[in-house]
Amino acid sequence: MVDEAYDVNEAYDVDEAYDVVVVGGGAAGLSGALALARARRSVLVVDAGQPRNAPAGHVHNYLGREGTPPARLLATGREEVAQYGGRVVAGRVEAVRRHGEGACFSVRLDDGRTVSARRLLVTTGLVDELPDLPGLSDRWGRDVLHCPYCHGWEVRDRRVGVLATGPAAVAQAQLWRQWTPHVLLFLNGVPAPEPEDAERLAARGIVVVEGPVAELEETGVRLGSGEIVAVDAVVAMPRATARSELLESLGLTPVDVELAGTVVGAQVAADPTGATAVPGVWVAGNVADLRATVIASAAAGLSAGAAINADLVAEDTRVAVDDYRHRLSTMFEEAAWEERYQSRPAIWSGRPNPQLVAEAAGLTPGRALDVGCGEGADAVWLAERGWRVTAVDISGTALERAAAHAAEAGERVAGRIEWVHADLRDSPPAEGAYDLVSSQFMHPTTQTRERFFAGLAAAVAPGGTLLIVGHHPSDLATSAHRAHFPDLMFTGEQVAASLDPADWEVRVVEARPRAAVDPEGHDIAIKDAVLVARRRP
Repeated sequence: MVDEAYDVNEAYDVDEAYDVVVVGGGAAGLSGALALARARRSVLVVDAGQPRNAPAGHVHNYLGREGTPPARLLATGREEVAQYGGRVVAGRVEAVRRHGEGACFSVRLDDGRTVSARRLLVTTGLVDELPDLPGLSDRWGRDVLHCPYCHGWEVRDRRVGVLATGPAAVAQAQLWRQWTPHVLLFLNGVPAPEPEDAERLAARGIVVVEGPVAELEETGVRLGSGEIVAVDAVVAMPRATARSELLESLGLTPVDVELAGTVVGAQVAADPTGATAVPGVWVAGNVADLRATVIASAAAGLSAGAAINADLVAEDTRVAVDDYRHRLSTMFEEAAWEERYQSRPAIWSGRPNPQLVAEAAGLTPGRALDVGCGEGADAVWLAERGWRVTAVDISGTALERAAAHAAEAGERVAGRIEWVHADLRDSPPAEGAYDLVSSQFMHPTTQTRERFFAGLAAAVAPGGTLLIVGHHPSDLATSAHRAHFPDLMFTGEQVAASLDPADWEVRVVEARPRAAVDPEGHDIAIKDAVLVARRRP
């Protein structure tokens, strides 16, 4: 329904948030909810408890569930949805509000709660509008029937009266003839069959009963003349109207459905997956298909649930891409590093990086450039071994900690280190100034990597050493839980390919294994991408 109190721009409080709210807890709604819950979506099913087939004793033509009482089928379905984390509540949806042009909804329940939903699946079914005939509605679903596939077997070989309500009655009578040879067609004011149709009826032994019908009784059909024609069951085609008030409030108007030239009801238009013209709204079951049986409604619910999940996956991916791009563009900026360092008293272990120790231990001390020095462990280790170190970092907080650690190591060590606050992407180091340039786990983006490493290589003096170490791309397949940024990972071979062999002697290019412990405490092996190159004199 349309809620005039709902202002599109009005702020609202949400009690609970779900990926999908399913309105209607019949076969279609529960089947869709089951598919979504199994897809690990948060799902709420709101069920008013008015299934169309409540008067029926059993469900038929439902493979594996043949003969199941409708109430038992629905109870089982609710248990299955709950088994996978879905919620089913009894109640009504009083109003739905769609926000902006996107697929996001607030759903108000009759208990006063308002929940949010990223998508809606409406499976509110239909209402059977029965012919206005005394005695008919009281027997609906018992011995007043409409679907031979639902009830034909149960009245096989018995006397079945088809109550004509329009031109489709002749076809109905012929269809029911498949289940019993004792079919009677009560014209009830409908024009007599055309000669060709009358011949078909006669050929199949179908009796045509003329005159108006006055009433249905336990013993049969009472005609206007007072005569009672004995039948065991009556077939009456109702007008089926979708329960579409909620959908109409969202702008979805039901369309008429014709059968043999007669309008037999109205349903809400949707594509084969159940998607409607309103973004984010799906329909399934009889609200979208008046002729759907229970198993067909369940199948439609499954299709809609799968389509909704696919739509949410696409949206989740769009959001993730935007977030990925944002993080990629900001994670190595000064503000991000400041936030990271200020969030904890220490980020790194305080020990020098193992590949620096392995490769620099045998080098003659000289001038060293420590790129991205962090909290200073590498710079202090080099200074302790006689190197004069220029330690550069983008974070002022990191440099303050590093300088404090150097001071703790003594004036002899601290005096050999110059701490520089700079972004080497924008301010490359002086060319040819260093006997060792060490870049430990600096990961520029693919677009800037070649230029960044070229600047570091240019800073190496003739006869000096370039040492570049990074997280190898293969680490992403381990349980190390590396931040998943494939574009930032590189191999030693990729860096070596940018070095001119005329100027460089590449001494080490490898994925070097290193023992580590993953976040769950398991011992694992990871790999460092290692490049060691000597600049030719």
